Amino acid sequence: MSLISKLFGGKSNTGSRSDSETKPELYGDDYRIFPEPIKEDSGYRVAARIEKDFDGEIRRHEMIRADTLGAKEDARLASLHKAQIFIDQMGERLFD
Repeated sequence: MSLISKLFGGKSNTGSRSDSETKPELYGDDYRIFPEPIKEDSGYRVAARIEKDFDGEIRRHEMIRADTLGAKEDARLASLHKAQIFIDQMGERLFD
């Protein structure tokens, strides 16, 4: 996946951080959001993994944004909020 795709929410079905210990936040129609800010030199990059079950298959989308915040908790909350907005805008199409 290219750097541009990663920065603007490139999709992934494998989940590069699937072994994370992050607890999911449930949202909407069975979406699971795993806020997973990425440590950067300037702080923490807004990022989250979004999952949903489709007929027994777990589909994943890795969302990585260009935004960075100084505190990890701030980045976690921003990641959750941006993922919720993304789900509201794209719905199940984000897994296409």
